[in-house]
Amino acid sequence: MSTYHYVAASERFLTDEEPLEEVLRERVRNYGEQGKEIDFWLVRRPAFLDSSDLAASSRAVPRPAAAVVSTDEMFITFLKLRLEFVLKGRFEAPSAAIPDALASAA
Repeated sequence: MSTYHYVAASERFLTDEEPLEEVLRERVRNYGEQGKEIDFWLVRRPAFLDSSDLAASSRAVPRPAAAVVSTDEMFITFLKLRLEFVLKGRFEAPSAAIPDALASAA
């Protein structure tokens, strides 16, 4: 089981209104230069937000939602400070409530 950290917001906010693509592209470039494996993902309509473990806190996130998920807590903290109007949280997966950390809801 791994701990995943995330920022979530409406899909439109994260993918259209914020310069998230630029931030993620720069991070990919930086990881490539360092030979570091990618440890973050953009998940559209993340299924984990609908899990019983996160349902109460994630109600504030407009749907359809999107999230940046990472095993790097510092990166998610950076995104929270940069994006401001996002929900920040964490969860453990795989678990009974969240079998796949990167799954999209149907």
